[in-house]
Amino acid sequence: MNNEPEGDGIRIVEHTADWALRLRGQDLRELFTRSAEGMAYLLAGDTSAVPRDVTRELELEAYDAEELLVVFLGELAYWAERDGLVFPAADLRGVTPTRLIGTVSGGRPAEIQKHIKAVTYHDLVIRQTATGLEVTVVFDV
Repeated sequence: MNNEPEGDGIRIVEHTADWALRLRGQDLRELFTRSAEGMAYLLAGDTSAVPRDVTRELELEAYDAEELLVVFLGELAYWAERDGLVFPAADLRGVTPTRLIGTVSGGRPAEIQKHIKAVTYHDLVIRQTATGLEVTVVFDV
């Protein structure tokens, strides 16, 4: 794919009949920020072509960090499906394992390449590594 997200913090993973992202970050804030960027890439391709003229405030709560990640990405998938909006930029002011507060920025891309039906819990575990946190998120498309 052209214009894949930069750096080693986001990697698209081949997965049977679904899409998956392997994400890395120093902490939950960086991991969640990269998850928004990676999901936007899956939806729109070249995220630099997505306008940044729409912002949405988020205040989310969940039982644990994995559920919070699914809830966060689920909101982004919902806005993509309902409103045709993609949010590649996230300014997350507070992320704990059970709560997220922040703003996402994006807009309407020229085309949504593929629709995400759901963010799944399939093998979803946020793991501590020597360099930070890592998770693989599987999307039902």
